[in-house]
Amino acid sequence: MRSGERRITLADVAAEAGVSVALASIVMRGAPGAGAVTRERVTKVAEELGYRPDSRARLLRSGRSRLLGVVFDVRHPFHHDLLTGLYDAAGAAGYQLTLSAVTPRRGERTAIGDLLQDRCEAIVLFGGQMRTSELASIAARLPVVAMMRSARRRDIDVVHNDDALGSHQAVDHLVSLGHRRITHVDGGTLHGSAERRTGYQEAMRRHGLADHVRVVPGGPGEEDGARAAEKLLADPPTAVTVFNDLSATGLLDVLRRNGLTVPGDISVVGYDDTSLSRLAHIDLTTIAQDIDALAAGAIDRAVERIEGVPAGPRAVVIPPRLVVRSTTGPTLR
Repeated sequence: MRSGERRITLADVAAEAGVSVALASIVMRGAPGAGAVTRERVTKVAEELGYRPDSRARLLRSGRSRLLGVVFDVRHPFHHDLLTGLYDAAGAAGYQLTLSAVTPRRGERTAIGDLLQDRCEAIVLFGGQMRTSELASIAARLPVVAMMRSARRRDIDVVHNDDALGSHQAVDHLVSLGHRRITHVDGGTLHGSAERRTGYQEAMRRHGLADHVRVVPGGPGEEDGARAAEKLLADPPTAVTVFNDLSATGLLDVLRRNGLTVPGDISVVGYDDTSLSRLAHIDLTTIAQDIDALAAGAIDRAVERIEGVPAGPRAVVIPPRLVVRSTTGPTLR
């Protein structure tokens, strides 16, 4: 419907077809109580007028909305990729998504508050900085599924990637290429950062490389990766694992602008396998999160809580996998 056009209502259809609104409703719902001739006439008029039933209003009258609210951050490419999987999983379950974004000027609490006003039946939260106790107060009103973070509460479901395992895979790959001086650029205080950092340290010790453990402060954005790269220039390692793909792109840019070749002088591994990492000019080796499994896990948990059916454990942990591209190679020094 174009802006300025009036929405065609059931009353319009009834008036044009010369029947009552109640009878038109019976026809449009496919319910018994209308003759074949009347059904044909009402259906034809509805088609000609371009009438579309307001399924949202009907659901609300029944006390249901079948809406799942999703809070995501516009700054994170992985969040955009994950939304595709969520739409597929929600549609298969007979639910719709309504989105509320976190932006540099719009906080998480505002984003959640808007979804509560939309009468969502559950909320799916991507990462976020809100304290678990605050999430628990929301979970007292409706089901909450937290993704890409931990929340050790019996009333909150969590679905996330095995972050430590992903770092193990990254280090194992680099060691197999002959690297020993491997540095990790972390994600600051973001959820998953501690686990990825710990996984890196564990893998380095397992390979007998405890003396080469080096963690450089970072963060989720390109500028964080760029700042971390500046700190590496004085004494560059032969390889780097980075908290996420976006940060890795900032790091790659600074390394290359300062004359270091990738992977000749230094190999780089990102995390998430976002659409960004697959761009031809980036072609980043990375740790892939299983978007379909994460999305299905989150939707399954939300629907199970809404519909009161027996659900599995509160925490669903999905294993990641290594994707090798052109930013890693054998060490030359």
